Amino acid sequence: MLVDVGGVGYLVQVPLSTYAALGELHTEVTLLIHTHVREDALALYGFLSSREKHFFEMLLSASGVGPSLALKILSGMSVEELVPAIRSGDLARLTRIPGVGRKTAERIVVELKDKLESVAVETERPAASSPAGVEADVISALVNLGYDARTAESAVVEAKREAGAANFEKLLRAALQSLSAPKGRAARMT
Repeated sequence: MLVDVGGVGYLVQVPLSTYAALGELHTEVTLLIHTHVREDALALYGFLSSREKHFFEMLLSASGVGPSLALKILSGMSVEELVPAIRSGDLARLTRIPGVGRKTAERIVVELKDKLESVAVETERPAASSPAGVEADVISALVNLGYDARTAESAVVEAKREAGAANFEKLLRAALQSLSAPKGRAARMT
């Protein structure tokens, strides 16, 4: 897919779920981008939700899974379907995805099963259009910025108390302000 950003076109690869949700040609869209850098190439991967982007990056951490395969996996199954399949070790379901053989499915299960404990709460929350989804997206953004998950959650709770049920940008800004306060720094260091 080609995305025009201020007159500059970027080739961005997206999973089928993102592509299906994009809408009409020449409409404005906001994508979360993962930039994959190799010796010989620079590739952009776009996602509509931070949960999908985070799961893409988790898939990349499994040995033998590159960005193309991770994109195929997310195109073949939603995050809500993948999490229980990996947690239960459902190799038959995983191998139905084109490009995923038995050995790759086994590696994904072994290497990601423990990491899914942090994703489990997030995947059970409502979609991003609801306030809980916005909170999950803000927590994910803070974790991606390097904050501890518990610290990020408490900052979002505090920001929600102060800013109310706001959109993503307002809640993120309020959470970052609460983290930059002296008590936020102390919590981050412990």
